[in-house]
Amino acid sequence: MLSVLIWIPIISAAIIGFWPGNAIEPSRARIVSLTVAGIVLLWNVFILLKFDISYPGMQFQEYLPWNETLGLNYQLGVDGLSILMLVLNSFLTWIAIYSSNKNTERPRLYYSMVLLVSGGVAGAFLAENLLLFFLFYELELIPFYLLICIWGGEKRAYAGIKFLIYTAVSGALILATFLGMVWLTGSHSFAFDAVSTQNISAGMQLLLLGGIVLGFGIKMPLVPFHTWLPDAYVEVSAPIAILLGGVLAKLGTYGLLRFGLGMFPQAWSVIAPSLAIWGAVNAIYGAVIAIAQKDIKRMVAYSSIGHMGYILLAAAASTPLALVGAVIQMFSHGIILAILFHLVGIVEAKVGTRELDKLSGLMSPIRGLPLISALLVLSGMASAGIPGLSGFVAEFISFQGSFSTFPIPTLLCVVASGLTAVYFVILLNRTCFGRLQNNLAYYPKVVWAEKMPALILASLIIFLGVQPTWLVRWSETTTTSMVAAIPTPEKTVISEIALK
Repeated sequence: MLSVLIWIPIISAAIIGFWPGNAIEPSRARIVSLTVAGIVLLWNVFILLKFDISYPGMQFQEYLPWNETLGLNYQLGVDGLSILMLVLNSFLTWIAIYSSNKNTERPRLYYSMVLLVSGGVAGAFLAENLLLFFLFYELELIPFYLLICIWGGEKRAYAGIKFLIYTAVSGALILATFLGMVWLTGSHSFAFDAVSTQNISAGMQLLLLGGIVLGFGIKMPLVPFHTWLPDAYVEVSAPIAILLGGVLAKLGTYGLLRFGLGMFPQAWSVIAPSLAIWGAVNAIYGAVIAIAQKDIKRMVAYSSIGHMGYILLAAAASTPLALVGAVIQMFSHGIILAILFHLVGIVEAKVGTRELDKLSGLMSPIRGLPLISALLVLSGMASAGIPGLSGFVAEFISFQGSFSTFPIPTLLCVVASGLTAVYFVILLNRTCFGRLQNNLAYYPKVVWAEKMPALILASLIIFLGVQPTWLVRWSETTTTSMVAAIPTPEKTVISEIALK
């Protein structure tokens, strides 16, 4: 069941990209890709409906011997930590393909790269083998690099190289950590259940966990390893920005929870206070820098950095409620970021600019973009955590679960959430309201095909804000079992050593 999510996109990407001759016309490449993404999304929904929410472990497991000498086997599974990320990946892939420009240059290569990214990310979320995870984790590197460098903006080469370097460093740190874990535990397999870090010395646990945090912190990204993100987000088209922020960044947060908290629970309890402070700094920094931006896309990019701080805080707190909030925040942030980038893409296409100083009066019902402006208001409210929307549910649960453990960092993140409202008010006030200058005449109308992705995302944001149990129920059992494995400081030998 799970291999379908990986190999259907990858095989389809190969067919679209390498089929000889002109059997697949450029106009058909989009239709084929959209159909494949739709099939994968429906299959994901089918797995979601079959998922047993009462069981905390891996489900629908698949195993195929591959290379026993290296300890590399084809092992797949899904649990409450990854099920929502799989749905998010397939859903945003469909949104990205649907919202892509029909006149995209080199469409066969473009859509094959998007599908390859989707299959690689799904494989990373499903892998139950450390080395297999790393292979899928690195699989998305070249496709994203090409998507940035070929279809990006004026500074696409710089943004692409920067993304490549940062991601390569991230992968090197993660691979070195995985190799160290297997070597120190004496295991002959990279399987999750074969690698137990309990017998590793306290100092080595902290060292290995440091590699995990830095490696996945670059991918999230966390300050000060974030500088690749604004450049990449600004240079790529809106659909690729949706995949970068909504899907790729979630590999970082997922890896931090799966391999940091999940495999080093003792060492995690030692560095948790530092991670909580780091999360608060990340949230404040992202919000403050976003306020100073003049480019809407760059503002949304720094907003994304700030929201990663909420996830890190919740992961550091490691209470049952906080971890549920972290998973919900990952999903909610993905769909909110997707609608923001989609709307910004429409504004840029119709108005010709993303600069706040040049935008005004888009809410005008006659000559502006009224529906797009209304959806932009809704998206800004969701990102700022206004009650009744999915962003509020995610932030409230995360903060409530973290406050008892780390009250000061939680309060700082609440302040950052308030600053989120500030820069979105600035954005909306300058773009949607005010007077539309007469010399701008009428903007091109937004057709329903362009509005559809935003309407779907907006409906989902509202529905999950009113019915949050549709998110909570999938991950609650798994996150509770993860918390149970975390020892209390007074019972942890490693904590006593760290204090000394």
